[in-house]
Amino acid sequence: MNHILSIDQGTTSTRAIIFNDSGAIVASAQKEHRQIYPKPGWVEHDPLEVLANTDTVIREAMGKANITSKVIAAVGITNQRETTVIWDKRTGKPFCNAIVWQDMRTDTICASLEKSVGGATIRTHTGLPIATYFSGPKIAWVLKNIPGVKEAAKKGDALFGTMDSWLIWNLTGGVNGGAHVTDVTNASRMMLMNLRTLAWDDELLRAMHVPRSMLPAIRPSVDKNFYGMTMADGPFGASIPIAGDLGDQQAALFGQACFVKGMSKNTYGTGCFFLMNTGTTPVFSKHGLITTAAYKIGNSPAVYALEGSVAVAGALVQWMRDNLGLIERSEDIQALARTVADNGDVYFVPAFSGLFAPYWKMNARGIIAGLTRFATKGHIARAVIEATAYQTRELYDAMVKDAKAKIPLLKVDGGMVRDELLMQFQADMLGVPVIRPKVTETTALGAAYAAGLAVGVWNDTDTLAKQWREDKRFISSMETKKRDALYRSWKKAVKRSFDWVE
Repeated sequence: MNHILSIDQGTTSTRAIIFNDSGAIVASAQKEHRQIYPKPGWVEHDPLEVLANTDTVIREAMGKANITSKVIAAVGITNQRETTVIWDKRTGKPFCNAIVWQDMRTDTICASLEKSVGGATIRTHTGLPIATYFSGPKIAWVLKNIPGVKEAAKKGDALFGTMDSWLIWNLTGGVNGGAHVTDVTNASRMMLMNLRTLAWDDELLRAMHVPRSMLPAIRPSVDKNFYGMTMADGPFGASIPIAGDLGDQQAALFGQACFVKGMSKNTYGTGCFFLMNTGTTPVFSKHGLITTAAYKIGNSPAVYALEGSVAVAGALVQWMRDNLGLIERSEDIQALARTVADNGDVYFVPAFSGLFAPYWKMNARGIIAGLTRFATKGHIARAVIEATAYQTRELYDAMVKDAKAKIPLLKVDGGMVRDELLMQFQADMLGVPVIRPKVTETTALGAAYAAGLAVGVWNDTDTLAKQWREDKRFISSMETKKRDALYRSWKKAVKRSFDWVE
């Protein structure tokens, strides 16, 4: 039993990836789910569709690997964070679609919290700013606006969870005794957990009118006692321990073997997420970053991280494909961008869901700046790619200021790291090496590592660190003067996006 199956439930798709004890991918399967946009600023997913897709990809990955459950030692789960599901524990049916982390419908609830509780208090308790990004206000919105939920919650029949909780509950029995749990990393994104005690915060529960009975139990990310056992009549066809659970960005940090204080990674997915391991003491940002739980291994003290969160990175490429039709496949963006020598002074600020770190301006909106008759779709494609690198540069600068230390190199992962134009431009913008690992699916790998540690496939984090391998290193080749000029223009474009919504 030396294989781990990792479920990576992301913003646009769900994947099942089987790893062996060397951390190598044996087989994988992936299935996209619908992005539902009922109103401007609203983003939803169908939890039942996600659950069905999870069942499908588990079976498909096991079929591709030509293995049975007998060789799977454990299951690890990683998930899109903050996305909110509320369901009836008697029927297993969601009361409404999942409200996705990008969704902005809770802006008035957030404004009310700013007045009633205050941003400083919430940051002190949770490490988070008040923002539509997080789960707590989303729960409050559902309780207030979806018929029957408030009454069900009073009876103890309504359960809340992020996607990890939803999947674990269903995989371990659902209405027949499914485990209602989460881990510290996901709980730290809800604006409801006290970052120091790692427990639900009574003051914030009262402020958002969230009944404690709705909330999952908070467990370590690596849990030797397991979150639960899979159902024998489920997709695995056997009872297997679910032993690892991490929010996607913390899972990527874990998969990149950033186990030493000061180590950093940046994940390029739907959004862009820069995390630095800050050790066992939380560091509270003065420059617009988030303080979050990085991971907790069993009874050991929790490890914390500083995080810079960008809402739109790969999602901008998807928007170019689906909304504008300028490319047929996401991979085509690089070829289109290479039809021009530079951005032609075009800058794209993708503030579709407002601006996250380091600005936290929920009233910003996306803009394309610097357009002239000279601009072509190639320049816009280049501006799309470069936007991710500029946003990462802003996170990097804030991280250096908060950590009071230079970051000598940046480990990168996620789907966008295959775009070598982006990776080279990223190195140019930072002026430090950007390093891509052999296994770029580090989010799924991190969840596999967590589960494998829990059941003894791997002995310790030192063993995991020795498995990490470099694939390619991108070195800056841009002159400082040019880098600074480009970055100044980017900052100017960002300011133009502020306060669009009054």
